[in-house]
This record gives sequence, structure tokens and C-alpha cells, in this order.
Amino acid sequence: MNKTQLIDTLAARYEGNRKAAAHALESVLDTITREVAKGEKVAITGFGSFEKKIREARTVRNPRTGEKMRAKKKAIPKFTPGADLKAVISGAKKLPKLTLAKATAPAKKAASAAGAATKAAAKKAPAKKAPAKKATKAAAPAKTTAT
Repeated sequence: MNKTQLIDTLAARYEGNRKAAAHALESVLDTITREVAKGEKVAITGFGSFEKKIREARTVRNPRTGEKMRAKKKAIPKFTPGADLKAVISGAKKLPKLTLAKATAPAKKAASAAGAATKAAAKKAPAKKAPAKKATKAAAPAKTTAT
């Protein structure tokens, strides 16, 4: 699942509001990124924790040439899954059934009114015949060169 698909899945929980779902996801990711970059640990109970880990300088080998090189010290993000996430993934625990948010009643009324208006407009308009297709010229045969 990529980010767009995740937003689409979240939109179902936001009454189909894709913009609100995208904003919520962006806000969560931005907050986690900023806090981890500062060196803070972000723990989401049951899901896992994100933290900044320092990878010390070390000697590495280039697999193509076999040459030994020096890798610099750098910071990397680290994710540690929580107990609940591990249990669900291993199959020891089952997720509860997903209940999606339903659209509010005024939104449904507006949608049904719009649908009725389009149905009425569709009935009033006479059917148009599709214009006849013009014959196209046959394509010239491809030129070949003598070999």
C-alpha cells in the first residue's frame, strides 16, 4: 500500500472526505518526522516507537571491487514494533471488525436531491444520435529499403 492508497482508505473513515484524510496523515507524518529529527522518541501505544539512532563510523567493503572504505558516522531512523502490532502480525491476536463512519443525513439529502435533478434533466432531454464517422484514408504502406 502506498501513500495515496492509504489516504483513500482513511477517507472512508472521514465520511469520504479525502482532503481531511490527507491532512490528518500529513500532520501525523510531519509531527513524527520533526520529533525524531530532534532526537525525541515518539511512542504510539500498541503500535510501536520511532527514534533516532546514531550509527557509528566503521569500515565497510565495496562489494563490486572488494575495496575497504570508511563509512561516516550518521543518524538513521529506527522503528520498534509494539506488542499489539507484533501479536496481530503473528496471528496471535485478531483485529476488531472495522466500522466505517457513515455520511451525515444532510449530506445524503443534498446528494439525493442532486441525483433527482440529474434524473429529471436526463428524462427531458431528447436522445441525440451520434454523428456518423467519416471514412479515413488508408495509411500509406511503409517504405522499405533494399538491403
